[in-house]
Amino acid sequence: MSTIIAIIAISAALIGGLIIGFLLANSRLNKSAQQEKENLTKEAELKNEAVKQEKIMQAKEKFHQLKTQHDKQVADRNNEIARKENAIKQKETDIHKKQEDLNRKNQEADKLKAQINQHLEAVTKKQEEIEKAHTRQVQQLETLSGLKASEAKEQLIETIKGEARTEAMSYVKDIVDEAKLNANKEAKKIVIQAIQRVGAEQAVENSVTVFHIEGDEMKGRIIGREGRNVRAFEAATGVEVIIDDTPEAIIFSCFDPVRREIARLAMHQLALDGRIHPARIEEVVEKVKKQIDEEIIETGKRTCIDLGIHNLHGELLRHVGKMKYRSSYGQNLLQHSREVANLCAVMAAEMGLDVKLAKRAGLLHDIGKVSDEELELPHAIYGMKLAEKFKEKPEVCNAIGAHHDEIEMTGMLSPIVQICDAISGARPGARREVAEQYIKRLKDLENVALSYPGVEKTYAIQAGRELRVLVSSDKVSDQAAEKLSFEISQKIQTEMTYPGQVKVTVIRETRATSYAK
Repeated sequence: MSTIIAIIAISAALIGGLIIGFLLANSRLNKSAQQEKENLTKEAELKNEAVKQEKIMQAKEKFHQLKTQHDKQVADRNNEIARKENAIKQKETDIHKKQEDLNRKNQEADKLKAQINQHLEAVTKKQEEIEKAHTRQVQQLETLSGLKASEAKEQLIETIKGEARTEAMSYVKDIVDEAKLNANKEAKKIVIQAIQRVGAEQAVENSVTVFHIEGDEMKGRIIGREGRNVRAFEAATGVEVIIDDTPEAIIFSCFDPVRREIARLAMHQLALDGRIHPARIEEVVEKVKKQIDEEIIETGKRTCIDLGIHNLHGELLRHVGKMKYRSSYGQNLLQHSREVANLCAVMAAEMGLDVKLAKRAGLLHDIGKVSDEELELPHAIYGMKLAEKFKEKPEVCNAIGAHHDEIEMTGMLSPIVQICDAISGARPGARREVAEQYIKRLKDLENVALSYPGVEKTYAIQAGRELRVLVSSDKVSDQAAEKLSFEISQKIQTEMTYPGQVKVTVIRETRATSYAK
């Protein structure tokens, strides 16, 4: 029991010692923490004071800089204000000077105006005196001549008109002769060179094609049972098949050369194959149509390559190829267009123009003749619209549309294409004209000259290339004959269509006849 009490006492003593030691240690720690806190506070106060002093110094420096800048700006502004004030004062001085000059000039102008008014009054008085004197002179002249002033004036005007007309015709003749002397030589040179340097073939085409066969047995096979083969062939090709007594030949008749060519090639293949019946005919005709379309495109490409023409639209190429199967007055249209293109190139080179554009315009000038549609437009206008549709240059389009004078010419290529078209068509043997049209043209030519007063007889000679006009010598003078030939030629040029040119010769002669009895 005593042992337990002793242990408890010792434990209590130890616990009490520990508590006392802890309290003492805690007291010491508090004192040291308090001391450290005070030291840190003093150190922070010192640092804050140093930072505060530094900020104050920086603020003072910044204020000094701003003040310096402000003073400088104020000084500059004051200088600018002073400069502007000086300029304003100078302008005010100049304005005062100008005002004084203006006042002085106004005074001088007033003086001058007064002088002018005085002169005008004097001139008016003088003019009145002159008019009175003129009136007196006119009255005296009317009294002496027995004519009024208006009648004398009309007679004088008529006399002057007659003299002026005579002198004008003489002057026009001199100008025309001089122009012909200077320009005719060069024009002939260019045209002759172009014609000589271009050689073209002559070709005449008809509206029928003759197809040769081996014997009359083939005719029967072509006709078929009750003519069904012929009817199927005509329906598929659009041509008329004429089978008559002509040995070893049948005839294809159609106005369209492309259809005739399709019919010829199709019949050739059918004759070689030997199988001739409606189904086979339709099959062969369709195949030949595709071949012809390909050949048309190839012909257009080959033509453009031969002429050195590039970047032509595909549809225009097709139209160029179709020219191979068209003719104009018996002249193959493709050969005619190639000839015109070459002639245009030669003339353009001689005149210093664009040769490639000239060839292009020459090749496409008759493109409107191969239209797939039946149009009411002239072929030149349709060809121009077709070229515009496929983005051809304006010079080329105008040359196409103006080569028959349907529209006004706006460039140098247009008259060149017109001239070359006439050269190609006027070559001997190049074209054929229907006899009725030819006779009608000659009669119209003679009637144009007969419509003028004083003309007695007219004769169209040299195939319509010369018109001789016989006039009455008592109604038409020599000077009037020159005027008459000029007027007739202008009327023919504006009202008629003809190949080449027409020479107008007016003949005036005086005949004295007497009889010996």
